[in-house]
Amino acid sequence: MGLVDTPVNALLALYIVYGIGKVVFPSLPKKSATVTSDPNESYTWMPRAHPPTIVFQTFTPKTLSEHNGQNGARILLAIKGMVFDVTAGGSFYGPGGAYGNFAGRDASRGMAKQSFEEDMLTPIDQPLDKLEDLTPSEIENMNGWLEFFQGKYIYCGELVENTD
Repeated sequence: MGLVDTPVNALLALYIVYGIGKVVFPSLPKKSATVTSDPNESYTWMPRAHPPTIVFQTFTPKTLSEHNGQNGARILLAIKGMVFDVTAGGSFYGPGGAYGNFAGRDASRGMAKQSFEEDMLTPIDQPLDKLEDLTPSEIENMNGWLEFFQGKYIYCGELVENTD
């Protein structure tokens, strides 16, 4: 009796040949319906544009405030002097997001106190908040948020005092 004499063996043999064919001759990615400037580069897996890379830099409260997500800007926020690029979490940290008031600002006090109120934010023309009046549990909250940001977002700079 041969290998493909029964219908079940014949079907299994066809399935194996089909599987090998898919491995040896994979299909190319499908073209998207959208047209870009270069039609050969319009695959669905490619983003329309990459945002510019943020290189580690020093921010002041004034320069950090420019990165608030308005008009397509990146979203950065600081906690304990460390600046993070949270653009990937724009639905949370961008305009209208639950944490949107922290965009472009030092979020240390608000994160420590678990408060999203505007009075938790130091005005951008004032010295940095020294956070000296925080309780141990508030410091623990802030450190927990810092760990979260370090594990999820890109650390892209440090927050220092305004220079003018």
